[in-house]
Order: sequence, then C-alpha cells, then structure tokens
Amino acid sequence: MQSDGKVVDGSILSDANGVEPAPGRAKDSGKWQKPRFSRKALMKCCLVKWIIASTQPQDKDSSDSDLELSTVRHQPEGLDQLQAQTKFTRKELQSLYRGFKNECPSGLVDEETFKTIYSQFFPQGDATTYAHFLFNAFDIDRNGSIRFEDFVIGLSVLLRGSVTEKLNWAFNLYDINKDGYITKEEMLAIMKSIYDMMGRYTYPCVREDAPVEHVDKFFQKMDKNRDGVVTIEEFIETCQKDENIMNSMQLFENVI
Repeated sequence: MQSDGKVVDGSILSDANGVEPAPGRAKDSGKWQKPRFSRKALMKCCLVKWIIASTQPQDKDSSDSDLELSTVRHQPEGLDQLQAQTKFTRKELQSLYRGFKNECPSGLVDEETFKTIYSQFFPQGDATTYAHFLFNAFDIDRNGSIRFEDFVIGLSVLLRGSVTEKLNWAFNLYDINKDGYITKEEMLAIMKSIYDMMGRYTYPCVREDAPVEHVDKFFQKMDKNRDGVVTIEEFIETCQKDENIMNSMQLFENVI
C-alpha cells in the first residue's frame, strides 16, 4: 500500500489456488516467510499513520516527552507496564500516546472515529462496515469505547506479534458475535467488508464473486469436523498448515 493509502497492485488476497500474494510478503524458494517489521513497515499501518499525523512537532527531548497523564480524563496504565505488555519501545509508546491524546482528548476512542480514519485512507470505497468490525475487535469489554491501553496492545499484536498471536487476533475479528466460533456467514461478512473498503482499486484484478469463492474454499478446509462452525483450534491449525490461507490472513497487515 502506498503512503496515501492506495493499493499498488489492486490485490488484497492471495488466490485460493496459489496466485502470487500481495506485495510485502517475502518468499524464499516458494515458501512464505513472516515479514520483518521495520520502522517503515510500522508507519504503513493506517491507525499508526492517523495517530502520528496528529502529533504536533515537538522540540522537547525524550526526557521531556513522557506521558502527560494528568491532561486526560481517562489515564492509561503506567508507561513501564505498557512497555512490558507490548513490543513497542518507550519512544514509540510516547509518540503513539501524544497522537492518540491529540485526536481523543478524553483518552477514549469511539466507533465513529474508526469510521473517519478508514474513510480518509480508503476514499475510493465504503469503509464503514470494515471499520465497525475492526472497532469491535479492539473493543474487548464491549462498552462502545476503546482505551489507549487496549488500542496499543492490539496494535502491538498486529504489527509485531507472533504468528499465533496474530491468528488469535484475526479469529476474534472474524468471530463477529463473540461466541467463540466462526460461521461461514461471519467470515464472508468480513471478507466482503474488506472488498467494499478497497473499492475500485481491487478491480479488475479481483472478480466480484471472489470473496465468496475464497470463503467457500477456506471454510471447507477449516471446518474439519463438518459441524458448520470453525473453532479457534481449527482456525489456527489450518492457517499454520496451509500456505495459501496464511497468505490471505496477512491481509490485515495491509488494511489495519
């Protein structure tokens, strides 16, 4: 994805039959490898770009730029604790918090903010539904708002977590009603929302019926006992064993 949020090649999913995956996924001898996250890769994240863009230029040195906890109504946990809970450095947490505070002075972010973020980065499509699903994945306690702690812990998993951690997070996103299972309808709803958000930049590379085809093939592989739902164990096991599905799971690195 370019810095303006537009997709370069129009592809958001690797084909279920093994078409070349989207850019940014290194391959060696045909084997998918976990991408390495540099500072440049971190800055490609829509949510991070939104936060950093709102940060005012700072002339202070690092000793003067600690978290200003007294200026917000909701005070986050201590910086040291957040650093221990995430894979962000102290400077990264400070920068993320300054931007978060600038955009959300109350210390909380609501769903409308998520919709605004994704509408800005994907103006060529309709990001409303995807932003709704993504917000619900971050809103762990289901109270309609997201604290900075929850926000940054989720970002840490998405950007720098292990494969298993990312798959657990992806399962939570797909499990729309949070009942511990993924249905084919839920998986299709997420896939369609991503295609809707990408808009014209997915065409002509992606056919209109592509989301249904992907979900049919992937769900059949995941639902090992044919009970009509996919458990977290089935989801992780199938993704880790199937390179094509794993490649498709990496779409979150392009649209988070």
